[in-house]
Amino acid sequence: MSLTDRRLLLLSPDDNVLVVRAPIGAGEPILVEGLELPLNNAVSMGHKLARRAIRAGEPVVKYGAVIGTATTDIPQGAHVHTHNVRSNYTATHTLEEARAAYEIANEVGKT
Repeated sequence: MSLTDRRLLLLSPDDNVLVVRAPIGAGEPILVEGLELPLNNAVSMGHKLARRAIRAGEPVVKYGAVIGTATTDIPQGAHVHTHNVRSNYTATHTLEEARAAYEIANEVGKT
């Protein structure tokens, strides 16, 4: 018997997040590392949930590599996304913000 819900995927044993393999509805119970937890919000396929509690300032690890830093404490089983993680690779949190910053940077050099 697995200690983690089949709808969640661990990509690397070093990861502190699990990837959602199938949509999970709000309020549905999920099993994470042997602990049954209620999911507060619906989470879509491809999104991440905390495998264990992640403290603010701690690296968020996926694929065995740091993908960002927690901006707030993230409880075990909680949705891990732009509302509680800062990217370590771009100055923005979202693709839209990154595109806007890129466009502004490229306009500055044009005259």
